[in-house]
Amino acid sequence: MVMQVRTHAIRMAHENIDKTIKAADAILSQFDIARRAEATILRGPHEDLESYLEAVDLLKGIVRFFSSNKNFKSSEGVLNHVNNILSKSALKIEEEFKQLMSTYSKPIEPDRLFDCLPKPPRAPKADHEADGGHSTHSEHPSKGLETGICRTPTLIPPRILPLLHDIAQQLVQAGNQQSCYRIYRDSRGSALEVSLRKLGVEKLSKDDVQRMQWEALEAKIGNWTQFMRIAVKLLLAGERRICDQVFDGINFNKDQCFAELAGSGVMTLLSFGDAVAKSKRSPEKLFVLLDMYEVMHELQPEVEVIFEGRFCSEMREAALGLTRRLAQTAQETFADFEEAVEKDTSKTVVQDGTVHPLTSYVINYVKFLFDYQSTLKILFQEFETGSETESQLAVVTMKIMQALQNNLDGKSKQYKDPALTYIFLMNNIHYMVRSVRRSEAKDILGDDWIQRHRRVVQQNANQYKRVAWAKILQTLSVQGAGSTGSSPADLSSSGVSRAMIKERYKSFNMQFEELHAKQSQWTIPDQELRESLRLAVAEVLLPAYRSFVKRFGNLVEHGKNPHKYIRYSPEHVDQLLGEFFDGQQFGEQKR
Repeated sequence: MVMQVRTHAIRMAHENIDKTIKAADAILSQFDIARRAEATILRGPHEDLESYLEAVDLLKGIVRFFSSNKNFKSSEGVLNHVNNILSKSALKIEEEFKQLMSTYSKPIEPDRLFDCLPKPPRAPKADHEADGGHSTHSEHPSKGLETGICRTPTLIPPRILPLLHDIAQQLVQAGNQQSCYRIYRDSRGSALEVSLRKLGVEKLSKDDVQRMQWEALEAKIGNWTQFMRIAVKLLLAGERRICDQVFDGINFNKDQCFAELAGSGVMTLLSFGDAVAKSKRSPEKLFVLLDMYEVMHELQPEVEVIFEGRFCSEMREAALGLTRRLAQTAQETFADFEEAVEKDTSKTVVQDGTVHPLTSYVINYVKFLFDYQSTLKILFQEFETGSETESQLAVVTMKIMQALQNNLDGKSKQYKDPALTYIFLMNNIHYMVRSVRRSEAKDILGDDWIQRHRRVVQQNANQYKRVAWAKILQTLSVQGAGSTGSSPADLSSSGVSRAMIKERYKSFNMQFEELHAKQSQWTIPDQELRESLRLAVAEVLLPAYRSFVKRFGNLVEHGKNPHKYIRYSPEHVDQLLGEFFDGQQFGEQKR
């Protein structure tokens, strides 16, 4: 019995000795780890950051070890020493984070950004047709930019991102979230701001925009549409991506950090768009408003992703608000344009009855509208009017065309000669019809519109013939020139009748010369229309003149000075009709 007790005591003693030796070994190994980790910490993080971070993790393990074994006599002293080293390491890590963020937060040069966009970066200038000093839209954004794939620029080298992530994690775990936040926000915010500034983004107020000459503003808007694409698709998308990578899995408010670093640049860009949308409306602004709306609508899905979360809600809402405002202003500009066309009071009078500058300007404007068909359909949907967007475009176009016609009716009354009134209306409405037939507008306005307006052109041509030539044709009328059934011989025996015929010839000559002098200065610019109207006049005038000469020519041919009366042969009249509507100046007539 005594032997059993003694054996048990000896076994327990051995076990205690083993435990003590093992504990001593564990403590000694912790001291060894601490010595090696401390040496790495003292060397600093700059030479070998990964080893440095590993050393920090080892020291944290030592803290955990001694914190759970506080019955060791030396634990308190060791904990103080290791915590002191960790405090120093946190400062060095913060300094390293600052250094790395500074080194790798350089602005991106504009050329590099443009190289990341789909080719071609700019569209060719549109061909203008507007006369009279009017201009509409100078450049439409390249459609390739909407559908092409952007190459993402490298904002921070990929090999650096894991290091930044590990440092950020250490800083946050050490309780230095605020320093980490501030360093990252300031470095990346500054790089973004300088990148945008180098690109050409500038702060402009509503007053600046309002004071700007149209050509300068149009150029700035063209640049802005490009800047918006670059900012959202390249810079902001890139910033969001690296922010997510650096702070992935870290208990850190990365959304707020991103919102603060991006806020200034985003608001500068959006405020310019707002200033344009709120500036005084004018017809030429419609196309740049549509360009801007097109870009904002195109970028909307990316904006929703990049600016997700409550901290980015202000920027997200500002972008959405600008898109709506641009749509609203474009809609209002449509209405303004229709009203401006109808009420145009420009004093320009086209003396020769040709196409008015307003007509060519409005038609050119409408043609440009059809470059924006897809954008307009989206814009009309924005307001949910219930009708099909294509028919809405037709309604808008028809209203503008009707407004132009109403204005032309008013302008036609400026002419003292009613014949020139009809030439003017014929020219202008023919120009409208021809332009529609040759453009995409024909599919929207339809054959019915074209046929109706062709009839209007023909009606004006007929009215011109009636008004301009009725009197001279009356002169050539055989009725009243002698009694019914009288022969030329009978008439020749009557001095009164011969005198009447002479008067008729003199009246014809005087009227025809007057018509030729005036109407050879009038202009019908369309060759086909010009020839058809000359032919229409010839078809009524020449048979009447030939008949008159054939029937009554002998009454004056055998008298004194026959050339005084029969001044023009029918062939000569036909030749002179070929000079009508040529827009000749006085003194140019070919006699």
